[in-house]
Amino acid sequence: MANIFYPDYLVDTVVDLTLTRLEEYGIVNLILDVDCTLKRYGQQEVAPEILAWLDEMKQAGIGLCLLSNGMSKRIGKFSEYVGIPYIAQAMKPFSRGCHQALKRFHFDPAKTAIVGDQIFADVMAGRRSGIKTILVTSIHPEEEPFYTRMKRPFEKIVLYFYHKQQNRSGQLS
Repeated sequence: MANIFYPDYLVDTVVDLTLTRLEEYGIVNLILDVDCTLKRYGQQEVAPEILAWLDEMKQAGIGLCLLSNGMSKRIGKFSEYVGIPYIAQAMKPFSRGCHQALKRFHFDPAKTAIVGDQIFADVMAGRRSGIKTILVTSIHPEEEPFYTRMKRPFEKIVLYFYHKQQNRSGQLS
């Protein structure tokens, strides 16, 4: 069994998830974290390259859903802005939100991945849900709430051992 803290894949940003890469991974549906994954924490705007990537994914028929621990009002506004359905108050790292997304949007778990910037929320929720996990580098982590920033040093420790294991087994993300 895979370590509950280890992502299946690591990428710098969502735009690194090209259609070719998703095909290699066997992924046709993405459950996307919002804050520090698609945009800066506390901001509504999304970088033009991420908006273009979202449009490319939609055009290609990739199933998309936003999944956030944020409140419905705020995430709902963001959902309208990017034109992607959402589930808010997901309670990550628990699997409830992922299971809701799989059921509501008829996503095949074997072909679905959660994409997020936090090991102790996104990766754990995906692992508990039995879907693939993709960890991205956080967008401006210094703007995150203190309770998220408090977890970052522990994530560095997990990633140290993750990379050590990957190097030992000869695998690359």
